[in-house]
Amino acid sequence: MNKMLTIDEAAKRLGVSTITLRRWEKAGKITAIRTKGGHRRYALADIEPHAAHQATEPLSTIAYARVSSHDQKADLERQKQVLEMYCATQGWQFRLVADLGSGMNYHKKGLRSLLNTIIEGKCGRLVITHKDRLLRFGAELVFAICEAKNVEVIIINKGDDTTFEEDLAQDVLEIITVFSARLYGSRSHKNKKIIDGIKEVVEQNQ
Repeated sequence: MNKMLTIDEAAKRLGVSTITLRRWEKAGKITAIRTKGGHRRYALADIEPHAAHQATEPLSTIAYARVSSHDQKADLERQKQVLEMYCATQGWQFRLVADLGSGMNYHKKGLRSLLNTIIEGKCGRLVITHKDRLLRFGAELVFAICEAKNVEVIIINKGDDTTFEEDLAQDVLEIITVFSARLYGSRSHKNKKIIDGIKEVVEQNQ
């Protein structure tokens, strides 16, 4: 008689989370049998081929951290520590990817590396401290890609990021700095006067 596994047993054998297992079932990748009580049961014979595939091609867990400016490096280190502690507590082997750049910049080296890994089907789990650490605008698009690729997304703190206003101000300041530098030159007196004025307004409103 074919042995039946609970969802926890099946997930452990496959090396994935129960959330991922439910997603696979929804996508038709794996089949579950329901007990009279409505609990999932998985046939060992169905699980083993998937387990063998997972063993030969292990999917990575990626922990992603980001801040907007050099002034926030201390916050970046705190993010790294939180991510490392969380992943270690879960018993996951993981790769830490960090970016220092605007949340409105889609061309950051770390973000591009993360997206390439997801699109190539080599990432099984993405861990971030806050939603807007990924991108200030457009995070939902990345989450949609993750869902399409069966990547589990874990947001440790689903509340508001305590540095939202400061981070957003840094993003806006960075954009204005770039544009004013293009208009007047990075070393011009007029450019410096504009940037100093913007910084003063930002500091007054924080």
